[in-house]
Amino acid sequence: MKKKLTAILMAAALAAGLMACGTAAPAPAAAPAAEAEKPAEEAAEEAPAEDKAESPSANLTMGTGGESGTYYAFGGVLANYIGQKTNVKINVVSSGGSAANISDIVLNKTVELATVQSDVMTYAYNGTNSFAESGALSDFRVLGGLYAETVQLVTCDPNLTSVSDLKGKNVCVGDVGSGTYYNTIDVLAAYDMTIDDIKPIYQSFGDSAESLKDGKIDAAFLCAGAPTTAVTDLATSKPVYLVSIDDEHMEKILADCPWYASLTIPAGTYNGFDQDTTTITVKATLVCSADLDEDVAYTIVSTIYEGAADITELHAKGAELSLEFATDGIAVPFHAGAAKYFEEKGVTVATE
Repeated sequence: MKKKLTAILMAAALAAGLMACGTAAPAPAAAPAAEAEKPAEEAAEEAPAEDKAESPSANLTMGTGGESGTYYAFGGVLANYIGQKTNVKINVVSSGGSAANISDIVLNKTVELATVQSDVMTYAYNGTNSFAESGALSDFRVLGGLYAETVQLVTCDPNLTSVSDLKGKNVCVGDVGSGTYYNTIDVLAAYDMTIDDIKPIYQSFGDSAESLKDGKIDAAFLCAGAPTTAVTDLATSKPVYLVSIDDEHMEKILADCPWYASLTIPAGTYNGFDQDTTTITVKATLVCSADLDEDVAYTIVSTIYEGAADITELHAKGAELSLEFATDGIAVPFHAGAAKYFEEKGVTVATE
């Protein structure tokens, strides 16, 4: 009791000192707050000390994507929020994207958590499509779907209005092994094209936006939640256009690749572009190592989905967090800790 009283008095003194200095408490150094509207520690109310003490302790690393993408930004928000509410600390690192993240979990064992595209994780788990040669990388599990990722074909050339116009053009297709690369292959195939019909450039979102700005490439594919920081920044300096997938080719993509869904990016998503854009979408999904501690997995999942309202105040993608989106249409087994939480909420998911 005496120790608890001392801790309370010390916390009160620290808070008073910070108020007197007009200084906010610093964010956890390990997790970036890029693209958040405000630092996570300002919006996430500190959990009661006794509740936090009951949560399991862990220090984890989360692979995301390029620093100009939504994975990195939203991952930072989640990590900050979880760190505020629990004893689970998450270090967010940039990476080459979905395929690289799965390899880092399963083969390299350099991260325990990662954000990945739902289509790519399905390929990896089953050893199909782009993973047919390497074989299945199945020693990972799902924690939950986070938000819809849209495949965006961006250009600064108003004359480039169809995917078929990409023939012979310099086109960024994402980092080598990224989810964006595989999306590009699928979209081109619907137009009876292959990677050989374009001049592929392998770059991150941020680098491709700079290349578009400098006129070094004609167009760029990217798969991220819209609006995407790299494109938003580009639109402040040059006119930006999004290329739609027409109805005929949309039907072909959905028939050949049923893991996609059709989605409309509304006019005004990017400055100066006033047309709706029809494209395809997959799920940004949080995955983890198969041997992650069950209590830690439960803590991460319950904190995210119970805190959806708080997280939405930090990043717009938080508005897409829901039990239905987290669990619907997931073709890879869930971690037992995640399954425990969803079961408590009346949702049954597969763990094998």
